[in-house]
Formats: sequence, structure tokens, C-alpha cells
Amino acid sequence: MARALERVMVVWCPDWPVVAARTEEELAPDVPIAVIARGEVHACSAAARAEGVRVGQRRRDAVGRCPELTLLDHQPDRDLRVFGAVLSAMEEVSTGVMPIAPGRCAVRVPSRFYGGEGEAAAVIAEQLVRSGVWDCRIGIADGVFAAEQAARLADQQGHRLVPPGGSAAFLAPLPIRALDEPELVSLLSRLGIKTLGAFAGLSARDVVTRFGKPGGRLHRLAAGADAGLLASRTPPLEFTRVCRFEPGLTSVETIGFSIRQTADAFVAELSRHGLVCTTVRIEVEAEPSWSESGPADGWVGIRRWAHPRWFGSADLIDRVRWQLQADPAPAPVIELRLIPEGIEPLSDQGEGLWGSAPDERIERGIARLQSMLGPEGVQAVGLQGGRGPADRQSATAWGEQPVGRRPAELPWPGSIPPPAPSRVFADRRPAMVYGHDGRPVRLTDRGLITTEPTSFRTDSDRARRIEAWAGPWPIEEQWWDPGKHRKLARFQVVGTDGTAWLLILENDDWYAEACYE
Repeated sequence: MARALERVMVVWCPDWPVVAARTEEELAPDVPIAVIARGEVHACSAAARAEGVRVGQRRRDAVGRCPELTLLDHQPDRDLRVFGAVLSAMEEVSTGVMPIAPGRCAVRVPSRFYGGEGEAAAVIAEQLVRSGVWDCRIGIADGVFAAEQAARLADQQGHRLVPPGGSAAFLAPLPIRALDEPELVSLLSRLGIKTLGAFAGLSARDVVTRFGKPGGRLHRLAAGADAGLLASRTPPLEFTRVCRFEPGLTSVETIGFSIRQTADAFVAELSRHGLVCTTVRIEVEAEPSWSESGPADGWVGIRRWAHPRWFGSADLIDRVRWQLQADPAPAPVIELRLIPEGIEPLSDQGEGLWGSAPDERIERGIARLQSMLGPEGVQAVGLQGGRGPADRQSATAWGEQPVGRRPAELPWPGSIPPPAPSRVFADRRPAMVYGHDGRPVRLTDRGLITTEPTSFRTDSDRARRIEAWAGPWPIEEQWWDPGKHRKLARFQVVGTDGTAWLLILENDDWYAEACYE
């Protein structure tokens, strides 16, 4: 019974696409702004409306009304991103926030905590203004729909209360367009039903028979019978850990010992949620320097570390030590931050049934090399799709997940058949292939050889007889781009001395691309 009597507060921020765009673009409040979607005005600021700009106008008409109008494209992601900060600000003073849409959210009224509904609304409005949202309006009622309509009738930074049990009487005189269902509103208007009260006065059975379940839901909204429990959002988890030193520390070993508890808490909090950190950013901040002009900003050392599995407490402490040894702080360290950038479920990173995880000693040795050479200094080689052997190689910083690899399982026309060469040269080596008449072997326009290969040489060595050969595998790449167009062919050649080579013919020039050892 107590849950059923809970009151609902709706916070509405008008013209939210404009507010979000102004926040990210850092525009002045008095600048006329119009957010454009599909060539029409999706939302506009109060300054733009004062010049005659209206929602639904074509871009050209809006600019004609207000030549100094600032036009910005509608970005739904931006609306959600900026509104997330508003939700976080509200969660600092009230729990159980339920987003409705960017610019609108609902929350259970914390009246008992703040001493009344009006007092709670004033606290939330003050919190939003402090976070940079100047135009916020609050409505309080028994249900979300009635509270939203009350918020739309409230003044800027003000609130409007609908008394308990008074939602139906409050909604009755409101126009039928408040339902925000254009097709149904148009039909009801043609039937002479102009207000929510007139719609609520119809028989519920008749409404459901004529308009189905969606019509029945709107009929209950118009009657103020939408009281229900709010489904609040789960606030984003915060795993960043900060360790402050007063006074600042200069010894690497002392810093490593002092952050042990912070590293333990970092790993434990992730583990409590069934997560592990695979990539962490370590930020080290030193004391600010002083000069004749006054204090300057302190030095900040930042490095991103990856782990082939996940970071434990000892791993984090090692990374902090190595980072400070490779890039010492010029002044005493006053703060150290552990910021997780890669978080994955523990179930995806668990050790195999028969112990398939990498050797820990190898991991620590490679991580030590990374501390000296940098995160990109140690590369792990993998296989990806491609026609040539060099194209099939993919290098990724050790410990990081490979990104952008071409699928190796797809067909690659023109690629050589297995086995793959064991040694691929970083730079192609000059070579030559001769026919029985001693002339160089060439390709015709149709991709056929001019004569059968009988001998070859590489690196200006003496010519060797060919015992067996295969090919050609012709390739014509990016023929549509004159600057990147390539036409070549690959051959496999085995000499009488037992050596095997992968040769390439491009623009009548021969090269050794790889060898089979």
C-alpha cells in the first residue's frame, strides 16, 4: 500500500537538443540556435523563436527569418551524452532516477527526506542549475503522465504540484494533443473530442474495441490512472581509484609500497562485480612548480598499459614502478590514479580447463620490456587475411586485443596456396628468371608467361637451374585508382640446390619476396 501511494516527480528541460548542442559547442546563451534534422528545424532556442523560427520550418525559411541563426545538425548521441551528466547530478541528491527521453526524467519524490514535495523540487532544481541546466521545470503528481503535463505548465526553475488523487481533474481541461499521438489525436479531433477529460469520459470497453490496446493505454493516461512503480536506471559503475600522498613522495619503492591498498581495492571492486581489467591508464601527478610569476600546473605522467589476461594487484604495482623508472617525475608525486580503460567479464578471461593460460614469468618479462621500450615497443604477431605473405602479417602491441584484422577465413583470390613461406623479407630483394634461350621471362597482357622458366638468380648471385616451379598467380589491385593500381604475378620456384623461393614479377621486374627454409 505504501508503494502504491508513492508520488512521482518529472523533470523537464525544454529544447534539450539545443541545450546539448550549446553545451558541447560552448555557445553563448543569447545566440539564436536551430538544430536541423532532415532539412527541417528539429528544435530551436528562445532567441531563435523570438525572430520567428519555428519547429518544422525548412532550413532556408528559418535562415530567412533569422539571418544570424546558428545551424547545428541533430545528433541523438550528443543529446544522450549530455543528458547523462544531468542524470548523474540528480542521483547525487535523489535515488531511483528513470530516464524517459533526453531532456525528461522521472524520480520518486524524496519528500520525507527534504521535508516536503515543494522543498524536494527546490533542491533538485538548485542541483540542476548548479550543473549548468538553467531552464528546468518540475511537475509532481500521482503518475508519470500527469507529472509531465504539470512540468510543462511550470515556470522556469519552478514546480507545479498536483494534489494526491487529483490527476484526473488536473488533466481533464488539457487539450487532446497532450497525448502526443498524432494519428489518434487527429481522429479524435474530427470526432469532436477536444480535451483529455472528454476522451476519459468514453467507455473503456468502447475505446479498446475501436482503438485496440494502444488506445486503451492512452485512455488510462487521460483518466490519470497511470500510477505505477518507476523502473529506475542503474548508475554507471565507477572503478577509478585515486591515491594521494601528503607530503609528496620521491622514492619509487616508497610509492609502490604506498599504493598497495589502492591497487587491492581496485582489483577487489572489479572482482565483486565479476569483472577484470585488461587495460589500465596510470596517471602520476607531481607537485606544481613555483616561479616568480606564481605556481604552475604540476607535471602529469600518463601511460596506458595492457595485459594479455587481466591485472592483479601485484601487476598494477609493478606497472607503477616501471612507469616511474622509465619516466621519472621531476617533483615529488602527490597523486596517482588507476583508471580502467578495458573491462571484461571474468568468465571471458578465465583459465582453460587444462591450464591454457600463458606462463606468468613470460608475461612479467614482456611487461618489463614494455616499461623500457613503451607499450608499442613489444609486438605480438598474428595472422590475418591477405594475398601476399607480408599482407597476412598483423602486429599488435603485446597484451592488447587485435583491432581491424582482416578475416583470414575469407577467400582471397590470387593468394598463393599452402604451405606458407617460413621467411618473409622486410624489403623485396632483386631477382631475375630466365628462359631456355637466356632471355628474361615476362608476362603477356593475358597473364601468360612468354617462355618456360629454366634458371633464376637472387641478390646478384650466380644463376641456378630450376628443378620445379608453379604459377603464375596474377593479381590486379585497385585498377580504379591510377595512383594505387598494381599488376603483378607470383611464382614458386625450387632450385636444383634444394632452395625454394617465392618470386614476384611486377612491371617486368623480378623480386624475391620470401623463401621456404
